Amino acid sequence: MTQTAPRPTLEAVAERAGVSRATVSRVVNGAHGVREALAERVRRAVEELGYVPNQAARSLVTRRHQAVAVVAAEPETRVFADPYFAQQLRGISKELTAHDNQLVLLLTEGREDHARVGRYLAGGHVDGALVFSLHLDDPLPALVRGAGLPTVFGGRPGWDEGRDDVVYVDSDNRGGARSAVRHLAGLGRTRVAHITGPLDQTSAADRLAGFRDVRPDTDPALVARADFTSGGGERAMRELLDRCPGLDAVFAANDLTAAGALRVLRERGLRVPDDVAVVGFDDMLPVAEESDPPLTTVRQDIEGMGRLMARLLLRGLDGEAPEAADGASVPAASGVILPTTLVRRATA
Repeated sequence: MTQTAPRPTLEAVAERAGVSRATVSRVVNGAHGVREALAERVRRAVEELGYVPNQAARSLVTRRHQAVAVVAAEPETRVFADPYFAQQLRGISKELTAHDNQLVLLLTEGREDHARVGRYLAGGHVDGALVFSLHLDDPLPALVRGAGLPTVFGGRPGWDEGRDDVVYVDSDNRGGARSAVRHLAGLGRTRVAHITGPLDQTSAADRLAGFRDVRPDTDPALVARADFTSGGGERAMRELLDRCPGLDAVFAANDLTAAGALRVLRERGLRVPDDVAVVGFDDMLPVAEESDPPLTTVRQDIEGMGRLMARLLLRGLDGEAPEAADGASVPAASGVILPTTLVRRATA
């Protein structure tokens, strides 16, 4: 059996740095009140000895686990296949890693998973939660509240039941949709259709509202429901063409939906943008730039949203007032709405 060397102890670090054990403990646990010269000696000794704090003992002192639950109200097949979630998780991971926190990913495949997630959140394993992709009837907000965990939500809270302590991060979905539809109108398109996302999510509902802001008298036949997937975009596009063969533009609720719509337009022998112009939403580069032709879309900073969610949560855990990206405080009962921009490519 291979013999392993004993792990360096707090006492060994104290001896190497020439300070007391209590001083080492304060530096390692991030406490204040240690002169910078002494703190630097401790940090140097920690590095030289390869000392790794015992997390269980550290938690007793700091009451922190240095771990954050990231809860996505979607099945794993969706989360791992959709580049939107990859970008958001990358942003969250970067911010947590920069502050020496671990990401614990929890997914809900179905209702039977909610009890499991609720038990985990209430079990004292994590310091807080980041929750996104919620649907209007989702029990997750109540489970998180029941666990008593500080939480930041991804998406406008259409499910907050009037609570005054909800912090969230979202994009200007309604404004971005308006810019997309105005662009299509500016190109002279008069039969503009919309393929929605799942309307039990506020992002999809807001994009539909933005479409209707610009075209309030649109024939209901020009609106088809989908689910933010390319397959849903294909089904909705076929439905629209069967009902309204003379349509000349489509605003799709996201880039995957637009990609599915483009495939159907090509199958039907319609030229893009000559016969039908198409605009998506998200600007997910692997999708938007590689579509045929490249996709005009509304850009939102997906990775930046993830980073900001994590930043707001960590600041709250440290007892600091949450701040938006520009340094302004984020009041309770509100959050941060990030701007969107229209990116013009070949489809419109």
